[in-house]
Amino acid sequence: MTSEPVAAAPDELALLLTWFSPACPIGAFSYSHGLETLFENGGLDNAAATRAAVETALRDGAGRTDAILIAHAWRAARARDGRTLDDLSDLGLALSPSAERREETLRQGNAFAGLFDTVWPGALGLSDRDRPLPVVVGAAGGLHGVPLRPLLIAALHAFAANLVSAAVRLVPLGQTDGQRVTAALLPVTIEVAVAAETAVLDDITATAIGLDVCAMAHETQHVRLFRS
Repeated sequence: MTSEPVAAAPDELALLLTWFSPACPIGAFSYSHGLETLFENGGLDNAAATRAAVETALRDGAGRTDAILIAHAWRAARARDGRTLDDLSDLGLALSPSAERREETLRQGNAFAGLFDTVWPGALGLSDRDRPLPVVVGAAGGLHGVPLRPLLIAALHAFAANLVSAAVRLVPLGQTDGQRVTAALLPVTIEVAVAAETAVLDDITATAIGLDVCAMAHETQHVRLFRS
């Protein structure tokens, strides 16, 4: 059990709403995480398939891995431990299963780090080197005292909602069906977030093999709307 607060204060909630808004200029909308290839191969053709794919990403793929990295980066930032943040950055980049997935987390991470250091600077600079997105998210929350659980839920919800948005454009799903899928995934989001609070780095595993293979194949896909 964590002894940390599990609710965000009004100013902390405002930060979360800003950081994870689709309007936050880190380019999240341009990545499908391999869903575009899954669609091209016939594996993403309705709301049920979209929910299954995104739930897999949350439970068994980058969602779970990123959540654990966020939690550890949050603690390192709270301790003002720049060396551990650097080690976590190296680990997060090394965990990328393909070149495009590495670019996905790296470009968003660097964009968020630059934005953070400019608009909400903290005791540690985050834009001094390449960092994956979850490490920047965790560090940003830790530096500004945002409680861990709301930070994790917000980050995972934004991750899932962005993938559903990609599916809405690809399948296409209606906007209402997209919102139904996002709402149905909220209990999974919370479950993964709570588990990540106390997970150790050795708990990191990724078994979303199908999505990883799709992300690899996307590099040579002839027609592409997304960067990954």
